[in-house]
Amino acid sequence: MGTAADLDRPPEPVLLPVEPHRQFRIAADPSRLRTRWLGRIAYDEAWDLQRAFWEGRQSGRAAVDYLLLQEHPHVYTVGRNGDGSHLLIPEDRLGRIGAQRFDIDRGGDITYHGPGQLVGYPILALADLRKIVPYVRAVEEVLIRTLSDFGLEARRDAGYTGVWTDRGKVAAIGVRVARGVTMHGFALNVDPDMSYFGHMHPCGITDRPVTSLVELLGRRVSIEEAVDVLVPRFVEVFGYEQNDLQLGAFTRGQGRPRDFEVDQLLAEGTFAPKGRAAVPVTIGKRLAGEPPRAPWMKVTARLGPEYRKLGRLMRELDLHTVCEEAGCPNIYECWSEGAATIMILGGVCTRACGFCDVTTGRPQGLDLHEPVRVAGAIAAMGLRHAVITSVNRDDLPDGGSTIFARTVREVRQRVPECDVEVLIPDFKGVKADLERVLEAGPAVLNHNTETVLRLQREVRTAASYGRSLALLARAKWYRPDRVVKSGLIVGMGETRAEVLGAIADLRAVGVDVVTVGQYLRPTVRHRPVHRYVHPDEFAEYADFGRQIGLAHIESGPLVRSSYHARDSLDAAATSGVPATVGSH
Repeated sequence: MGTAADLDRPPEPVLLPVEPHRQFRIAADPSRLRTRWLGRIAYDEAWDLQRAFWEGRQSGRAAVDYLLLQEHPHVYTVGRNGDGSHLLIPEDRLGRIGAQRFDIDRGGDITYHGPGQLVGYPILALADLRKIVPYVRAVEEVLIRTLSDFGLEARRDAGYTGVWTDRGKVAAIGVRVARGVTMHGFALNVDPDMSYFGHMHPCGITDRPVTSLVELLGRRVSIEEAVDVLVPRFVEVFGYEQNDLQLGAFTRGQGRPRDFEVDQLLAEGTFAPKGRAAVPVTIGKRLAGEPPRAPWMKVTARLGPEYRKLGRLMRELDLHTVCEEAGCPNIYECWSEGAATIMILGGVCTRACGFCDVTTGRPQGLDLHEPVRVAGAIAAMGLRHAVITSVNRDDLPDGGSTIFARTVREVRQRVPECDVEVLIPDFKGVKADLERVLEAGPAVLNHNTETVLRLQREVRTAASYGRSLALLARAKWYRPDRVVKSGLIVGMGETRAEVLGAIADLRAVGVDVVTVGQYLRPTVRHRPVHRYVHPDEFAEYADFGRQIGLAHIESGPLVRSSYHARDSLDAAATSGVPATVGSH
């Protein structure tokens, strides 16, 4: 008998031999695929995200195909062939069952998506634009082989798109192909709440049942187990030579049990004021398992007159800087040059991140006069480029976007020659909050992705890689004439391949400028440093970013998202982004 660990581990899928005649030669370039498991993501964000990747693939920002995997909250989507008549619940009652409706641009009629359902959006450039039907057959084949690996017999039924069993339809397919690139895709019922199918005629079919993997097998199946089986089958059927697979966290109950470090740090009070008194055991200022501090990480303290002047100014105006709150290593250089990143909306954040020293808690109140004081400080400093950021304010209905917008307007009115860069939170994915900030006219919209997909949940309590990418894409669509920027921290446990994949993802959705810098543990209570990335590796990231067409990439051990911010804007303004560059 196996160990407990063996019993918890799902069985390895038994794959059929990869034979040339069993592959569907559909993809224009089968050399590489990038597969991303994005977790549970709201449908409107996922729709915008796949549109961004589609746009990237057809324009050349992305030189390889993508497979975007996720699950959604409860939603009904009506395709181009439907008119909503097969939705059996009045639309004004959808809110009572926690569902939404979207009319979308795929083929087919009505489909349900919800928790427990594996949804895949292949973003593929087709080799032959006439082969849309063979493409659909290939997607069906992926699902049929996946079910076969679970010991289930599935089939195609003539005249009915999708995958069927003797007990009903187990997977729906609805696609769109535009400019030779696919969108939308498939939905495999793993273990959804089947009652939601009772509120519609699935795909407009009134006389055929719907089933799920769990119903067919009579045992529990998680989304993670389904992903483990489906991804190799997708690669096999479409004949990809390489697959860059990156998996985010699975929703509780849909993946193998895992403990996340940031949750432990939060429970220990690391981010609260009272937790700052606790000091873990260190050896030579290092936590257990940490590497020695690399020689290239030394910073010289420059406590000159400009540094002292800026510090006094911040105190006199009762303002916060992220330079101080987050323990930035460049504070001496930037302050000595009269540059600072001003943090608005208070000094208490509603979220916790394992790499950040900003206090987590419940913010008290809102300072409506802060925008005026910020503008006054920037005028007094004589800045030509100002960076404004904030804590997360999930306690506010607008996420703090109104204060952000007012601050940008005050600065532009008071110091019209100053370019304003905003480094914003995700506003919980609310598009109106993002647009409110963009309407104020910042020169640069910066939102940090922070880390690779796999580590998002490990180091952050409330973050979504997919949400961040969707926000960045929306920002570029809303103000295509402005610079969109994002930043990554390395040395927290990621791999080189994951960082290159993240940079490629950012470029694919339309980001212009990327920063990559070394993680430095702000205190002994925070996440340990996993490694000190060598300057040669940072140079490789910069070379890769330039190769794939970023307008500018700032990559180095001491780089932070607002480091040399003015230089980044100048570089982006003078650098054209070619339609097709490199292979990424």
